[in-house]
Amino acid sequence: MSQAELAREVPRRRRGPSGATWLGIALFSPALVYILALVGLPLALAFLYSVGNVTVGSVGYRFVGLDNFRSVLESPAFRRALLNSFVFTIATQVIVIVCANALALALRERFRGRALVRFLILLPWVAPISVGAIGWKWILDSIYSVVSWVLARLHLVNMFDPPMWLGEPGLAMASVIAVHAWRMIPFSTVILLAGLSSIPKDIPEAAAVDGAGFWRTHLEITLPMMRPIINVAVLFGVVFTFTDMTVVYILTRGGPYDTTQVLPSLAFFTGVLGSDLAEGAAISVFLVPILVAVAVLMLRLAHRAEIT
Repeated sequence: MSQAELAREVPRRRRGPSGATWLGIALFSPALVYILALVGLPLALAFLYSVGNVTVGSVGYRFVGLDNFRSVLESPAFRRALLNSFVFTIATQVIVIVCANALALALRERFRGRALVRFLILLPWVAPISVGAIGWKWILDSIYSVVSWVLARLHLVNMFDPPMWLGEPGLAMASVIAVHAWRMIPFSTVILLAGLSSIPKDIPEAAAVDGAGFWRTHLEITLPMMRPIINVAVLFGVVFTFTDMTVVYILTRGGPYDTTQVLPSLAFFTGVLGSDLAEGAAISVFLVPILVAVAVLMLRLAHRAEIT
């Protein structure tokens, strides 16, 4: 570059961002404003309410420090909801990953009617969860349960003393876990199916030529290569499950005796229905460090899997 061209280039660089830069900023700004309004503002209000004395209908704000957090930690309902949240999330994700893995392996191969099967599997995720949960509430009803009727016809339960699927603590938690897993399986199946499609076909074929069977190929070749995809599916599943209260609210409302209460539903019942916005916000704030820790852990595992 000559001296004259360099002299013309320096003022041009000092003019500031180019037209393409401003165009990028203009296109990115609506998404940024949307995220700040949808996530940033409620999160800031939650932190603000958690350290204040705020109730439904209150007109003033008084800073109380960590009193709300101390009250929450001393509550047996909170400790039980925290334990239930971990049980609910871990059990659901184990079921989801196992079933999604099996479905992804089955749907990878071509067969007649595969498009219809994929559509039917996606229905639980596409349909509104409130509609699906209401349907499951009828299926698991203590009087009109279809499941109890089938089990009674198979002579597995007593027709005159059927199981109380949503009325007994153990069965209620199992029912909530099963319904939420039913909802999450299609989402994880799509992710794992995309991961399976990205694996080169010559690698399993070479293993088959060397005499490796299905299980050895799947456990020693397919799963290690899919580890980053599985980590992503688990990360999204944990976040969706740990922050979801729809299934619990519709099926059991946290009962019986708070045995299915999880942190999001407890925060809703305390803050909205109980009119104690400060304590409800304090409960919801406990979700933030837990989810951040899970996200960091899963992203590190995914990064290590990509390196290896």
